Amino acid sequence: MKFLKIALLLLAALAAYLLLWPTGMDPVAWTPRPVPALEGDYAYNEKLKGIQRLVEGVGVGPEGINVDAVGQVYAGYRDGRVIRMAPGGGPYTEIVNTGGRPLGISFGPKGGIVIADALKGLLHQGRGLTVLATEADGLRFGFPDDVDSANFDKNVYFTDASWKFGMHNYIKDYLEHGANGRLLQYNVVTKELRVLLKDLHFANGVAVGPDDEYVLVNETAEYRVRRYWLKGEKTGTSDIFIDNLPGFPDNISFNGRDRFWLALYGVRDQKLEEQLSGSFFVRKLIARLPGWVQPRPKKHSFVLGLDFDGKVVANLQYAGDDAYAPITSVREFGPWLYFGSLSETAIGRLPLAHALAGAALPPAGWEQVPDAREQARTRTRKDIEEEHEAEERRERAEVGEERD
Repeated sequence: MKFLKIALLLLAALAAYLLLWPTGMDPVAWTPRPVPALEGDYAYNEKLKGIQRLVEGVGVGPEGINVDAVGQVYAGYRDGRVIRMAPGGGPYTEIVNTGGRPLGISFGPKGGIVIADALKGLLHQGRGLTVLATEADGLRFGFPDDVDSANFDKNVYFTDASWKFGMHNYIKDYLEHGANGRLLQYNVVTKELRVLLKDLHFANGVAVGPDDEYVLVNETAEYRVRRYWLKGEKTGTSDIFIDNLPGFPDNISFNGRDRFWLALYGVRDQKLEEQLSGSFFVRKLIARLPGWVQPRPKKHSFVLGLDFDGKVVANLQYAGDDAYAPITSVREFGPWLYFGSLSETAIGRLPLAHALAGAALPPAGWEQVPDAREQARTRTRKDIEEEHEAEERRERAEVGEERD
């Protein structure tokens, strides 16, 4: 009898939690558009089957990768590390540990790398780790997500996916369907920070277009890519670059010549969207569930190539059990496409020729994946000076404690 009472009390407590516990959400109603079928421009295929896995096991979640001018691949991991992988894979070097969650990575207009860290803000790693910004217009960043640099000036463009819900509660931003995202501009010389767009639906990937004419920003929760004009008659205005995508747009990159590469986190579910759109109660109920119970997109690798008019020029997919998924970023370099993922334990690579007919072939022997091995980072004079300064601070602290 006593056991039954305890069980009933626990059930009552669980029911009260699921029904009444505050979520911090203010759900917004929306009317979902029909999800495009996987046909035509989006026809299912298996072009992403067989993605190679480089530096396997080095870390979890190389989410927002980038590639420098000589083919070195940069990636940030869940444990805070940012690594640089040698061209072709194999040797890698740990550049820095931000102590947060590094996501998007870009190359600084004045050297070094700029990092969008979901927990620490907009960072720069050069001769040391520097915090560039943690808030804008008096509102702290909730979820810095991606960053890209201009080619002809000293500006970087980055996203705050949701000022309201941070990385650990991002699912609430989707469920609320509020407009809590921002696109921002930071000038590394003047230190000026501007909010270019606000009220975005989970502002995710960002890519500066040709001649710095515009910047693209993904609105993941609205399944579209928006374009903000930086030059010309439309300066300061925005329009839709591509709309009603079949999946959730994550990161986006420009290959520097003729196309953008768009990573889709997964495919949409028409029935689920219809169930959620009109029910605030169901959305709040889901928000209270443990993460492993909450609905997630099915495992599906999905990448689109887009031209300057937002038209699909490449469609790459694979939904097998061994798929490298979810793909959250993609970069083109030489004869390769490189892929990043929020949860995979490797950086992906595939010959560009597998995706685009007529593309250059990789060198002979590319099929062999080199073993991952860490190389010690060369200690600079700046590193030594910082170590000495840290040691002096520790000694002063110890002397202070002795006096106390």
